[in-house]
Amino acid sequence: MSISFDDFEKVDFRSGTIIKALEFPRAKKPAYKVWVDFGPEIGIKQTSAQITHHYTLDSLIGRQVVGCVNLGTKNIGGFLSEFLLVGFPDDNHYVCLLTVDPKVPNGKKLF
Repeated sequence: MSISFDDFEKVDFRSGTIIKALEFPRAKKPAYKVWVDFGPEIGIKQTSAQITHHYTLDSLIGRQVVGCVNLGTKNIGGFLSEFLLVGFPDDNHYVCLLTVDPKVPNGKKLF
C-alpha cells in the first residue's frame, strides 16, 4: 500500500531522551512506563512500552529514541500513554528501539 508524501508528513516522529523508566506490573504483557524529553516545544511525554526483553530500566536512562507524538492518548492499564515509542521486532518479535546516531537535539522532527 502506498501513501502520499503529504500523508507521511502528517506523522510526527521526534527525537527525545529517556529521562525516567519504571516497572509496569499492571500491563497485560511485560512493559515499562517510560518518560521522554522531547525538547521545549513538546516537553516531557509518557508512554508504556513492551521493551523489557532487550532493555533494563537503568540501560534506558539517557538513551536517545524516536517517538511518534501526534497519535493522541491511550489508557493502558490505568496509565495514560501520550506517544508511541518506535522500534523494530527482532527474529523473536522482541522490540529493538529506533535510536539516533549521532545524537541530535531533543524535539527534532524526522524528515
